Amino acid sequence: MAESKQSSLNGAYYGPPVPPRDTYRSVGRSSSCCCCGPCCLLCNLVKFIVSIVITLGIVVLVLWFIFRPNDIKAHVDGASLTQFNYTTSTGSLSYNLSLNMSIRNPNKRISIYYDYLEARASYDGFRFGYAPLPAFYQGRKSTAALTPKFQGAQVVTEDGVAETYARETGEGFYYVDVRVSAKLRLKVWVFKIRYNRPRIDCSLKLPVPGTAGSFEETKCHVHHF
Repeated sequence: MAESKQSSLNGAYYGPPVPPRDTYRSVGRSSSCCCCGPCCLLCNLVKFIVSIVITLGIVVLVLWFIFRPNDIKAHVDGASLTQFNYTTSTGSLSYNLSLNMSIRNPNKRISIYYDYLEARASYDGFRFGYAPLPAFYQGRKSTAALTPKFQGAQVVTEDGVAETYARETGEGFYYVDVRVSAKLRLKVWVFKIRYNRPRIDCSLKLPVPGTAGSFEETKCHVHHF
């Protein structure tokens, strides 16, 4: 009897159910996302550089909106034309022109480095004079003086200058254009930023030498600032 009972129990288990073996899986660290080796280092380096560039771009944009520069102001306060003679036989123009210019920086938080300056003079479309100007630093809300001078003689190569010269001599005034070109940097706090190359155009009405006419202060136009 005991042997039959023992045999009926072989091969079967009638106790409480056995729970399944627990399996653990780390979240976010699957085998497909494992990163190692040179490719991973390169990928992380690219991500770091991109984040730095984006951050710097945002900082520069914010600073630009905070310290957005106002246009400089330029005037020709005085002009002296002691010689302006056109010789028909040789087609040459002899000239002696001196200017007193003022440039105003109206910005409260921005100072300016003028790294390069030059002035050019033209008459009726013919460029006859060139004057290099010294570089300088201009502080916030300040005015700087420039004194370009043009002296010499040039053979006129443009058509129509003789007719224009004869007409304006009779009218008592010569109309001369002066352009000042510059390379500059803006200083904001300790940062120095290269900026556009502004162009200052001045259209001058100059009395014929020896006449009773007088020069009037002239406002210049500033472009690309």
